[in-house]
Amino acid sequence: MQDDRTLAQDLYLFNEGRHTQAWRLLGAEADADGTVFRVWAPNASVVSVIGEFNDWRHGVDNLRSLGASGIWEARVTGAQPGQLYRFALVNRDSGEVLEKCDPYARAFEQRPGTAGRIVAPSAHCWQDGVWMERRANRDWLHAPINIYEVHAGSWMRHPDGRFYHWGDLADRLIPYALDQGYTHLELMPVTEHPLDESWGYQTTGYFAPTARHGSPDELRAFIEACHCAGLGVFLDWVPGHFPQDDWALARYDGSALYEHADPRLGLHADWGTHIFNYGRHEVRSFLLSSAFYWLSEFHFDGLRVDAVASMLYLDYSRKEGEWLPNRHGGRENLEAIEFLKELNVLVHGACPGALTIAEESTAWPAVSRPTYLGGLGFSLKWNMGWMNDSLAYFRRDPIHRTWHHDELTFGQMYAYSENFTLPLSHDEVVHGKGSLIGKMPGDDWQRFANLRLLLAWQALSPGKKLMFMGGELGQWREWAEKRELDWGLLADSRHAGIQRLSRDLNRLYRDEPAMHELDCEAYGFQWIDCHDNAHSVLSWIRLGQDGRYVVVAMNFTPVVRRAYRLGVPHAGRYVEVLNSDSTFYGGGDVGNGGGLEAVASPWMGRPACVEVTLPPLAAVVLRRD
Repeated sequence: MQDDRTLAQDLYLFNEGRHTQAWRLLGAEADADGTVFRVWAPNASVVSVIGEFNDWRHGVDNLRSLGASGIWEARVTGAQPGQLYRFALVNRDSGEVLEKCDPYARAFEQRPGTAGRIVAPSAHCWQDGVWMERRANRDWLHAPINIYEVHAGSWMRHPDGRFYHWGDLADRLIPYALDQGYTHLELMPVTEHPLDESWGYQTTGYFAPTARHGSPDELRAFIEACHCAGLGVFLDWVPGHFPQDDWALARYDGSALYEHADPRLGLHADWGTHIFNYGRHEVRSFLLSSAFYWLSEFHFDGLRVDAVASMLYLDYSRKEGEWLPNRHGGRENLEAIEFLKELNVLVHGACPGALTIAEESTAWPAVSRPTYLGGLGFSLKWNMGWMNDSLAYFRRDPIHRTWHHDELTFGQMYAYSENFTLPLSHDEVVHGKGSLIGKMPGDDWQRFANLRLLLAWQALSPGKKLMFMGGELGQWREWAEKRELDWGLLADSRHAGIQRLSRDLNRLYRDEPAMHELDCEAYGFQWIDCHDNAHSVLSWIRLGQDGRYVVVAMNFTPVVRRAYRLGVPHAGRYVEVLNSDSTFYGGGDVGNGGGLEAVASPWMGRPACVEVTLPPLAAVVLRRD
C-alpha cells in the first residue's frame, strides 16, 4: 500500500483531473499480503468488496472512506490473483444497494459474466526495445502507413467456431499482414465488452483486454511479436460513450458519476449509450489514464479515437430542444474539446512516436494540427469525404460516370488541409450497405474490374491507407462478427487475383517513396489531366521528396482507350510497374507490354508526352526507367 504522502499526492491529482496513471491508484492491486481495493464512489455511504474470496457476501470486507476525495479503500488478505470480484455500494441519499463492476479492473471474466478478475503484476518481459526506439525517432508523416483493420473475433476462427487466442493470431495474422504489405494492424476495440454484437464499441472495461482472446500478458506477447516482425499495432479506443448496463459505469454510486444527469447532455439516443461528463475532473483522469494505460502497459503504437464528431458537438444527431448549448450559447462541447487536446498532448509527449487518429466526419478545422497552433492535436484524421464520394462514384454505372467526374476530383480541393487517412472501414460493409464488391455495378466481370480499380484508386491517391479485413478478398457477403472471413473464396482465381492485386498495391505504396513520402503535402501531387470526363479518365503524378515520380492513369469505363496521350515531365523510357487488368489479378491483360517511350513533344503543359493503352476499368502505373 502507498505511503500517506504518495497517496495524498495521487488523490490530489485524481481530483484535479490531472492523474494520467490512475490505474495505479484505483482498482485491485495484488501483492504478497493480499489485494488492495480502491474505488471512486463519492455519493456512497457504504462500500464493500464482494467476491470469490468472501462468498460474495455484502458487508464482510468494507472499504473505508478517504475523505473528500470520494475514494474508498481496503486491503483484503484473502483476495488473490485469479479470483472474481465486484463492489457493493449503498447510495447515501436513497439507500439503494448496487452491485457494480470495478471501472479500473484489469481483467474480467468472459461474457456473459461481468465480474472483474484480480490479476497479478505483469510477468511479461518486453523484448521490443529496438522497435520502440525506432518508433520514437521515425518521421511517420513521410513514411508509409497502411493499416489493416481487424476484428480479432472474426478474422479467422477454429473449425469448431472458437475464437482465436492471441497466440493463434500471432501465428496466422502477423505473417499474413506482412505478406500482404501492410505496415500496421488496427484492432477494433479489445477493451472488455459484454456483447459480441457491439464489436467492442460499447466498452465496460477501459483498463481490461477482453477475455475472449486470452490474458493481458498474452495480448502483450502478441503486440511484441508484431513489433519484432516489423508491424505496428493501433487500438480502436472509445472515449465518446459507454453503455447503460446497470452493473457497469452507469449511475455508478446511484448518481450520475461518469455521465451527465441531464439526458440532453448525457444520452446518445441513437446508440442507447451515455456520454461521458468531460467537465468532471475525475472523469478526465479516468479517460486520460485509460489512454496512457494501453500505450504504456501494452506498447500499442497509437489510438484510433472513435466517434470524435459525436464528442465535439452538443447537438450531434439531436433535434431542436433535445440539447443544451454551451456557456456561450453555441453547440460546441467545450469540455470535450479541451479533453481531446489534453489527450493528444499527453500521448505525443509521454509516448514518443505514438499516433492518434480521429474518426471525425465533419468539417471541424485543424483536427490534425498541433494544439499550440489552435488544432485538436491529432496525428491523422479519417477522410470521410473521400470515402463517401469515392463509393458514391463507384456505385454508378460507367455510362453515367461522365456526369459525376467531380466526385473523384473535388477531394483535391481539401486533401492537404489535414493529415488524412483514406478509410475503407468496417462501417462501409455492414447494416445492409453491402460488401465492397457488392457495391460495384454491372455483371461479374465489371464488378471484379471495378473492385480492382477501387483498390487502386485508394492505394494510388495521396493519403495514408486503411482497409478493413475481407476487402482484399473481394468478399461477397457483408461482414458479420459471428463468423470468420470467407477464406474459401480464394479457391476462385478471381478472388485470388483481388488478393494479389491488394498485396502488390500495398507493396508499391510501401516501397516506392513517391507513393508515400508526400502523402499529406500538396507538392507531392500533380494532376496531368483531371478534366477528361468525356472518357472518364484521370491521370496524375506522385512525387517523392527527391523529385522522383510515378505516373498514374485510370480508366473508369469498360472501354479500352488506345493511344491515349499523357503529358509527362521527361522524355525517355517508362516502365509499366502495375496494371490492374493483368491476368495475374484476374483481368484481361490489356496493357503496354511492360514499357513505353515518351517523346520530347510538349503536351498538356509538359515538355514530353507518351501514348498509352488504358485497359477497361483499370489503373496503370508508369515509372521512368
